[in-house]
Amino acid sequence: MRVLVVEDEVYLADAIAAGLRREAMTPDIVHDGDSALEALAVDEYDVVVLDRDIPGTHGDDVCRQIVASPWKCRVLMLTAARRLEQKVTGFEIGADDYLAKPFEFPELVVRLRALNRRTGRDSPPLLELAGVRLDPFRREVYREGRLVRLSRKEFAVLEILLSAGGGVVSAEALLEKAWDRNADPFTNAIRVTISTLRKRLGQPWVIQTVPGVGYRVQDPARHV
Repeated sequence: MRVLVVEDEVYLADAIAAGLRREAMTPDIVHDGDSALEALAVDEYDVVVLDRDIPGTHGDDVCRQIVASPWKCRVLMLTAARRLEQKVTGFEIGADDYLAKPFEFPELVVRLRALNRRTGRDSPPLLELAGVRLDPFRREVYREGRLVRLSRKEFAVLEILLSAGGGVVSAEALLEKAWDRNADPFTNAIRVTISTLRKRLGQPWVIQTVPGVGYRVQDPARHV
């Protein structure tokens, strides 16, 4: 899951990003509204964690522009405002969810995953395909009932592939979703991650390479 964290408190933003990486999410950080709009115009995000009171373009106006744009990301408002009327205002301008500071980090994670299920086509809580089952909330993966231990990056890549429902996912799309904006576009990290992921899932291989196109998860019996 690709997340844009818009928070002017640098320490808090870094703490949120570090926690999201531990949950196999891919966060980018900006500290003001103008930078948020610039990032959204360049990169595709699933969810935006948006502080309302930020420098530059106010968080409310950032939210309004997201709602009015073709961007498909969801917005989780993150703010110190706890009064009911302030929460109502946040929803009225288009926020999908609202979390008041201070908050418990596990709650933020659960809310982000719930919002991500609502982006584009609905995705089920559990992703299952070709004998592989992934639980994004528990961060568990099973292959034919066997628990598979994955790194955070491997988990993120597998979640993207399973979410495609057997469709082909390009290397560019994997780089966009599972790596942050600092990733080298010419990196071989995707190929290496796919290779180690295949080995961890075991034979017969369920991740198929489509030459010149990308990767997909497919039942080994259907491989040609």
